[in-house]
Amino acid sequence: MFLEPRLKNTSHKKGWIEVICGSMFSGKTEELIRRLNRARIANLKVEIYKPAIDTRYHETEVVSHNSNAVASTPVASSLNILLMSQDADVVGIDEAQFFDAEIVYVCETLAQRGVRVIVAGLDMDYLGKPFGPMPALMSIAEYVTKVNAICMVCGDLATHSFRKTSDNSQVMLGEKDTYEARCRYCFNEGMAKENN
Repeated sequence: MFLEPRLKNTSHKKGWIEVICGSMFSGKTEELIRRLNRARIANLKVEIYKPAIDTRYHETEVVSHNSNAVASTPVASSLNILLMSQDADVVGIDEAQFFDAEIVYVCETLAQRGVRVIVAGLDMDYLGKPFGPMPALMSIAEYVTKVNAICMVCGDLATHSFRKTSDNSQVMLGEKDTYEARCRYCFNEGMAKENN
């Protein structure tokens, strides 16, 4: 479990970037919500953002697969986050893989301002390839937490999101009817069967 770093009192605010990544159904959003709730308990000003295209569960709330929810602001462009989070101590960003490449600049700018930035997103797409800006975010983050799901085929730890439909667009919002978590072996077996 991630524990927030304890910083010695200094004359300036120190910011940093945390990335929570993994496959579908691994608990990324659940962990994001947990960390944001802890920041609120500490009386910090928390702002939460998500991509405007993510309307699976709710138009404005960030919602985990376990139905835990927290109010958020949907944004069409990552640069909007800079404009809206002027007074925030902590900024949470969900589904970062859906944002444009500028999300890296946004996170770095916020951290430089002294903001704690917590980002959650899929590290790989349905083909098992690095997804959007996530690799760049992981490389600049002070803390990276990779969470695992359980393979729906064999029960081992899952690191991949296997798409159960024939749609081949990289961005396809879905749930358990569309995706399942799989370990590397079961993911590769499933991909091989689809390619035959």
